[in-house]
Amino acid sequence: MPKPFVYEKVEDAMATTQQDRFNVNTQSDHVAAKYVGTGHADTNRFEWALNIKRDTYASIVANHSLAAHQAIGEHESIGRIKYQMKQSMLLPCGIAPRALHGEEEEEEEGEQEEERANA
Repeated sequence: MPKPFVYEKVEDAMATTQQDRFNVNTQSDHVAAKYVGTGHADTNRFEWALNIKRDTYASIVANHSLAAHQAIGEHESIGRIKYQMKQSMLLPCGIAPRALHGEEEEEEEGEQEEERANA
C-alpha cells in the first residue's frame, strides 16, 4: 500500500497554495481576454446584464433553430423574431442608470466651479 503524500515542510505547502492562486488568476485573466462579456472586478450589475442579453439575442439571431423555437412560442415568423432581436440589441436593458454617468457630471461640475472662480 503506497504511503499518502505528506508535505515535508510548511513552506512547501504554502508555495503550492500560492502557485494554485496564481494559476487561478492567470486562468481568469485568460478567459476575460478571450471572451469580452465575462466582465472584470469593476463590472457593475447593469453592464453584466447588458452583456448577457446581447449575447442571448446574438445567439438567437445566428442560430436558425433557436429562432424557429422562439417563433413558435411567440406565434411570429422567424424573420420577424430575428428583426425584433436585432432591434432589442440596441438597448437591451434600457438607458444606463445615473450612477454610471456620475463621473461625467462630476467633471461638468468641476468646470462650472472653475468658471465661477475665474469670473
